Amino acid sequence: MRAHGRASQERVVMETIGFDDFLKVELRVGRVLSAEVFATARKPAYVLQVDFGAELGVLKSSAQITVHYRPEELVGRLVVGVVNFPKKQIGPLMSECLVTGFHDADGAVALCVPDRDVPLGTKLL
Repeated sequence: MRAHGRASQERVVMETIGFDDFLKVELRVGRVLSAEVFATARKPAYVLQVDFGAELGVLKSSAQITVHYRPEELVGRLVVGVVNFPKKQIGPLMSECLVTGFHDADGAVALCVPDRDVPLGTKLL
């Protein structure tokens, strides 16, 4: 039985990692150069070309972000991507990075983005 007026709070149990493990993940800021409908994807998605600066260059990604974003809205936006995963074949596309986001209450993806302009390629701390 719950106490009146108090919601049940369950703690999520998750695996912990060391700080050195976190440092291995290359989360970098990039700017979307182009976004096109990924017509052959099994789930609605866009193919993004993301510029991660001079050190990393332009990388491709498939992103299932079609609920909240139109291709023309994405061009010029900053995004946060994981740039050191192995390349992954997604249908005819070789994905070179993972653009990050969060599921909203309905399961659609909202992008993870910096709230200020930062240099391309900057690593998340």
